[in-house]
Amino acid sequence: MEPLTTEVLLRAYRMGLFPMADDADAEELYWVEPRLRGVFPLDNFHISRSLARLIRREPFTITTNADFGGVMDGCAGRDTTWINSEIHKLYRQLHQEGHAHSLEVWEGEELVGGVYGVSLGGAFCGESMFSRRRDASKIALAYLVDHLQRCGFVLFDTQFITPHLASLGAVEIGRDEYRKRLAIARKLDCDFRSVAEIPSGYSVVQRNTQTS
Repeated sequence: MEPLTTEVLLRAYRMGLFPMADDADAEELYWVEPRLRGVFPLDNFHISRSLARLIRREPFTITTNADFGGVMDGCAGRDTTWINSEIHKLYRQLHQEGHAHSLEVWEGEELVGGVYGVSLGGAFCGESMFSRRRDASKIALAYLVDHLQRCGFVLFDTQFITPHLASLGAVEIGRDEYRKRLAIARKLDCDFRSVAEIPSGYSVVQRNTQTS
């Protein structure tokens, strides 16, 4: 079997595949390509009135790429996880190479939420997220969607869909449709780091036309 390097990992992502482990102690990884793929339409993120009020209040501090390792640790810090030691190592290396990115949610100096993923041209493949405060994950996703839009991304892949993601606007598409969208998005020249400024909560809500 070909050794799993960041180059192999990126090649797999370009084909629509991503790796998982059975649990944190598993020594082997396996490739996954869901028949139905979760995606966030970047122009249809659902912000409820209550969430809009919360975002405008700015109860947390938002950063990008400030603590990638901390976000990975937070995502893996569950009773069950598919993030083993090899995934930790590979994605930290991807981050160092500029291909993996994180968005952090802070309460004072404490990291209380975040999300990380891999960028491929104009596609962002979300890997995992965590939350230690109520609504921190919703706020993280709202800021991430806004950030991806401002950086010119056109595809936000969530891999699978959950009721939580669906409530925020995520939908499922078939494997072939996902491959088509990925092929188009990969041709774009987008950089997650091209926008460094963190916007106000008011502007995040204002830019989202799907508030309800």
